[in-house]
Amino acid sequence: MKYSFRQRLIGALAACLLLVISANLASAKKQSRMQDATRHAQEAAEVFTEIMNIRERAIPKELLDKAEAIAVFPDVVKAAFIFGAKGGQGLISRRTAKGWSAPAFFNIGGGSFGAQIGATKTDYVLLIMNQEGLKGLLEDKFELGGEVGIAAGPVGREAAASTNATLDAGILSYSRSKGAFIGAALKGAVISPDNHLNEAVYGKKAKDVLTGPPMTLTQMPAGVRIFPRTLARYSLR
Repeated sequence: MKYSFRQRLIGALAACLLLVISANLASAKKQSRMQDATRHAQEAAEVFTEIMNIRERAIPKELLDKAEAIAVFPDVVKAAFIFGAKGGQGLISRRTAKGWSAPAFFNIGGGSFGAQIGATKTDYVLLIMNQEGLKGLLEDKFELGGEVGIAAGPVGREAAASTNATLDAGILSYSRSKGAFIGAALKGAVISPDNHLNEAVYGKKAKDVLTGPPMTLTQMPAGVRIFPRTLARYSLR
């Protein structure tokens, strides 16, 4: 069957239009993900700043200075009606020779069962204290309190940072709900990389962001720089 010049022209124009629409959709999707990344970075930086500015209840600086990596999960929602579930998103930066790394994006989730009702939002901060804890986070799914020990971290300037719990634990956890900031063992939660977001922002998966050649601040996307800058303000680089 032969096509007329007009039919071929219409077909070519339709194909071009489809390509333009596809490119615009891809661009819009990437822009939306970059906006999500910027929002997560800003929220995590705000949570960490607010916690550290209450000196009598802040994370001891000596622990921050020893941490291999720091994770912040703002506004983790825990909702329950008989069955319970929690979920949220956050960032993790690793200490490198050049300072705190570009933050990789992660999800946190988990579940529970029992006579419970209601919903709360909680901010979580995790200090990854050794290579074992860091290795666990780089897996596709990592359950807190499994093979890697997790303990409630001490707070305040006078807190003893050399207890057995902090020395033995691979991860120290903290939480803030309704204004109260405390050390709280977050056992049973599962952390997994949000690689859709990582690949949209960096073109890499979370593991490559945290273990690959470190980026300087100027090499990071502008929207996420606030998080490593905030960590550097309160701890050794």
